[in-house]
Amino acid sequence: MKLSLNPYQKLNMLEFVSLMALLMSMAALAIDAMLPALPIIGEELGVVDPNHNQFIITSLFIGMSLGMTFYGPLSDTFGRRKVIGFGITLFTVGNIVAISTHNFEIMLLGRFFQGLGAASTRIVSMAMIRDMYVGNTMARVMSLINMVFIIVPTIAPTLGAIILSFSHWRGIFIIFIVLSLFGLTWLLLRQPETLSYEHRKPFRISYFKTAIAKVFSHPQSLGYAIASGLVFGAFLGYLISSQQIFSVVFGLEKEFPYIFGGLALTIGVASFINSRLVERVGMAKLTKWGTLGILFSSIWYFLLLVLSDFKPDIISFMIFLIPCFMCVGVLFGNLNSLAMEPMGDMAGVAASIISTINNIISIGFGSLIGSQFRGTITPLVLGFLVLSTLTLITILWVQRTAPHIEE
Repeated sequence: MKLSLNPYQKLNMLEFVSLMALLMSMAALAIDAMLPALPIIGEELGVVDPNHNQFIITSLFIGMSLGMTFYGPLSDTFGRRKVIGFGITLFTVGNIVAISTHNFEIMLLGRFFQGLGAASTRIVSMAMIRDMYVGNTMARVMSLINMVFIIVPTIAPTLGAIILSFSHWRGIFIIFIVLSLFGLTWLLLRQPETLSYEHRKPFRISYFKTAIAKVFSHPQSLGYAIASGLVFGAFLGYLISSQQIFSVVFGLEKEFPYIFGGLALTIGVASFINSRLVERVGMAKLTKWGTLGILFSSIWYFLLLVLSDFKPDIISFMIFLIPCFMCVGVLFGNLNSLAMEPMGDMAGVAASIISTINNIISIGFGSLIGSQFRGTITPLVLGFLVLSTLTLITILWVQRTAPHIEE
């Protein structure tokens, strides 16, 4: 398969996938590398309630959600590379704020700007991929990118722990700056613009309204955007409470970075498997199977918790999480690709709208799950159970409304 589907793409597949994965991983790095440092930062900045340390994560997601609403339209007007450059500049400013502050609220402001900037690398990279690919081929490329991308959450907590072992937690933000500027330099030197001048659209509110109307009136785009938000909501609930779960519930604070990385690796393995299956099986079937996998895993584990008087052991918890994360690895790329597929003529702004829908839903549910942590894993398990049920209902509705998707 040739990578170059238009004259603006010159990189070979390996380099293109690696570059897109690096850019799209900026937000994941800014989240996962911070996890081992959350209690240390909270203690140093005077946080009283340990659950409030989760705001260091959620504030970044809020910034990302806001950024995703306008980076797509801007990239449709000014081109992909310039907008990513602007976003990385904001990301760098946010890191400088976080490095220099001794106030928790200012820290959250810096994290907000990090998310605001990192949104550009996520949303515009998706538009660049959509510039090049459609259908199951796009899903295969997304799976390959996700496979590389997943290396970041696999190693990021360990990276954070290593930095903490010989340096201050502020050193983590310095690493963020170095890697983001490296990614920007790579982009500017090696990747040509993927959106030609003749395909750019003036930034008009009317165009944005038209795109919103198109997304909300298209069952495939709206339905799969909602489904993606529901799935990621459950995963985000795990993400923001994982450090507390493994440290408080299971007493594995020192082992946490390695456990977190190992679980993240299962998502990468699933993304690789998905890349081999998606063109033969199809995205729609794989999303249904993946959702059913999470649902069945959540049902049996919740029943086990009830029978064990809600006293879990680490082995059974890992047996619950591993298949859930494997299914999440299948769902991430496919749900986004299915949502984006009908939006080829306005990929940039559509990516913004779809990602905003995704983030509003996921941040709402993920924050709710995380805030309910009271020294047990019950809120997390119930979160996976309820949200996978809602995801399945949404997917079935979409496939009934647009039966051609199953073809």
